[in-house]
Amino acid sequence: MSATRFPADLAALAPLRDLVKQRADAAGLSTSRGYRLMLAVDEVATNIVLHGYQENGLEGHLDVSVEVTEDNELVVCLEDDAVAFDPRSLEGPDAEDLSIPLEERDEGGLGIMLAMDGVDRFDYERVGERNRNTFAVRLKE
Repeated sequence: MSATRFPADLAALAPLRDLVKQRADAAGLSTSRGYRLMLAVDEVATNIVLHGYQENGLEGHLDVSVEVTEDNELVVCLEDDAVAFDPRSLEGPDAEDLSIPLEERDEGGLGIMLAMDGVDRFDYERVGERNRNTFAVRLKE
């Protein structure tokens, strides 16, 4: 699986989203499922740029690969060499938190929760000095 490299900068997120959308369309993913996949990847990529790189005074890149597997899944792999962070370790908001108006709610967790819910499978692993976030959605049978 060959990767496309993007600078770890907020300006690079639009072309990264475009790549995911193009590959989702080419794989025949429905518009709504493709959009949810794109949002999930965008949420995690944004967190990597802001919290993994910028908040730590680091510069770097995001490597993105997209492929259709033999298991009939569209898989997006997002790798970076920022500070180690497993998005699954964040606690999402509970029902009580969700009833509080956005402007009064504590920040954090909602975007990742929505990202995880938007894909069929999400995995994280630390491989050497790199973070690997993997998103998978099933294609039509």
